[in-house]
Amino acid sequence: MQQPMQAQTVIQGEVVISSGSDTLLTTLLGSCISVCMYDPIARIGGMNHFLLPTGEGCDNNTALRFGVNAMEKLINGILTSGGKRDRLLCKAFGGAAIVPSLGKIGHENAVFVIGYLADERISCIAQSLGGTQARRIRFWPATGKAQQNLVEDGRAISVEEQAYNKKEAAYEKKWKMSEVAHVELF
Repeated sequence: MQQPMQAQTVIQGEVVISSGSDTLLTTLLGSCISVCMYDPIARIGGMNHFLLPTGEGCDNNTALRFGVNAMEKLINGILTSGGKRDRLLCKAFGGAAIVPSLGKIGHENAVFVIGYLADERISCIAQSLGGTQARRIRFWPATGKAQQNLVEDGRAISVEEQAYNKKEAAYEKKWKMSEVAHVELF
């Protein structure tokens, strides 16, 4: 008897690794990027979801929102779980330009991920980057199968991303203000 599929949503700033044949990873992307990476022999894979290519001054709670950290965590997670670096394959998705006011974030994310994978010599066997539509991604990490559905009305993801960005800006402002307020004198 076949086990029921266990779906797990990967949100911004997360990396999920799995070797279970009953695991399905899903995400919804606008300007963000998700890389679906796997070792086809070890049947281990994972997905990340990052917001920006790089960031300075990030802490452990925010580090995985940046591509450079999310990519390292994804690769190291697969290797730690038994994957081999020379067998890693990946598929990259996202980087859309849905909201003009967000600038070229999607394009910058796409340029980053292509360059990163080339620098690390990891084979990207499929990609769907750029454009103007949001994407819903489904990934089966044990097999490497990925499915993309374009979202007809990208405004839903845009609103979600804008709300997230506003929350983060408020958090950073509060954090910076509280940091100054708690100065320790010697």
